[in-house]
Amino acid sequence: MIRTGEQYRDSIRDGREVFMNGERVKDVTTHPMFKPLVDIRARIYDMQHETATAHIMSYREGGEPSAIGNKLPLVQSDWWDKRRATDTVLEEVGGIVTRVGDETVGEMWSLFDGQDVLNEVDPQFSVNIRNHIHKVVHHDPFHVSANTDPKGDRSRPPQEQDPDRLLHVVKETDAGIVVRGAKFETAAAYANQAYTKPTIANWGDATDSDYAVGFICDLGSPGLKHICRTGFAGRAPAEDYPLSNRFDEVDTLVIFDDVLIPWENVLFYRNTRVAMFIRATLHRYSAFAFLQRNLKLADMMIGVGLFNARQTGLDSRPAVQEKLARLAVYREGINAHLTAAITLAERSPGGLMMPNQSLLYTGRVLAGSQLHEMMHVTRELCGGQIGLTPDAAAFRSPETGPWLEKYYTLSEDWVAEDRRRLLAYARDLLNSDYAGHRLTFQLFAQSPPFADLAVVYRNFDWEGPLDFVRKSAGLSDAVKRRDASRPGDGAAGRWYDPAPGPAVEEAAR
Repeated sequence: MIRTGEQYRDSIRDGREVFMNGERVKDVTTHPMFKPLVDIRARIYDMQHETATAHIMSYREGGEPSAIGNKLPLVQSDWWDKRRATDTVLEEVGGIVTRVGDETVGEMWSLFDGQDVLNEVDPQFSVNIRNHIHKVVHHDPFHVSANTDPKGDRSRPPQEQDPDRLLHVVKETDAGIVVRGAKFETAAAYANQAYTKPTIANWGDATDSDYAVGFICDLGSPGLKHICRTGFAGRAPAEDYPLSNRFDEVDTLVIFDDVLIPWENVLFYRNTRVAMFIRATLHRYSAFAFLQRNLKLADMMIGVGLFNARQTGLDSRPAVQEKLARLAVYREGINAHLTAAITLAERSPGGLMMPNQSLLYTGRVLAGSQLHEMMHVTRELCGGQIGLTPDAAAFRSPETGPWLEKYYTLSEDWVAEDRRRLLAYARDLLNSDYAGHRLTFQLFAQSPPFADLAVVYRNFDWEGPLDFVRKSAGLSDAVKRRDASRPGDGAAGRWYDPAPGPAVEEAAR
């Protein structure tokens, strides 16, 4: 029920068509730009078996061990367990990896919540989502997510331009549907399967649109092509770019060239209402794991900023302490939202336990909207040397090494090599191609700022402030009646029933 790292590696040696820099990749498990992340994902699998971490990384399902990250969240404690498991992984690997499965599997739970909507279209689709959630729990695949499309002209419906620009169904067969189009997808080249769904709700007047389709895709399927961006690993020495060489998660343009999707893998089809429901609730669970990574990123920025201040003897200066305090406030703001989202967890429409939606989404806006500012505060703490320091080879050279040893040694405790390592780490965290990519990735992985704020608007409990002002200002009953005709969607502060109930337990089984 849980795989080993080697079993995972074997599972992606399936003859899939993967291309990078215009060349076919023979084996993603050994290619230098894929291997670091493949090894990390394999390490996560192995941690589920090792005595020191198995109790953190796994739980018992039907008498057999299963991955904590894949567990359906039925009670509040499930979220504490998931948070602890993710922290354990990030501490073990020494950096941040996002697309490793625990984040993306949550998107399927949102569809589990929408089974009543699926049943209106076809009851079989509801059966399919339950079956696939069961498969994830019991077979432990590396599961990712396919959302973003090549955009095209977004002022026009897809039918009025190249119809293959957006993924759509071109044929139905007895075996399943045949799809054509493309998706951008992180980690697809070295994952097992992807929950594939529409991003752009631009179907015109077509209620039964061929573009409104969602399914589970085997990423080794015939007709599937993975065209990857150039990875950061191996482009520069690891000593100079310690994060780029270990944690780059390669993004892929996945081409669906008439790919057959078996009917049992189809989760919804030709129904724009279901597709819009998915877009509205997609991050109901996955935003938690994403936000948790931002917390670790805040820790990394605090660490490099404070170490530099201590190395240079500036940590006692008020101006430096002020900048460190700003980073601490940012960090604890994220931590508070994560903690409160679990503490005030609420029951989902499908009976699962979901993090408090208002607190989760406002925490995401806090983390994403201030990240670029916090990165610059950290640059200020590190000073200009993160952009000026020579590479490791210069420190090793007989001709230049002695000079660098002289000018980069700060004290008996802070020798030149430690100084160089810290500045290289800070440069890779804040200034490198990898750093810029991670910042831009915020817009791709969890939607752009306007969409994040729109989700906050839909989930905040507006009635609380309105009711207070209505009473405090002595507004008339007519205002109350008129306002009651415009109910909000918010659920902030809603307490939950800690028991999932027999119906949800049975569905989970």
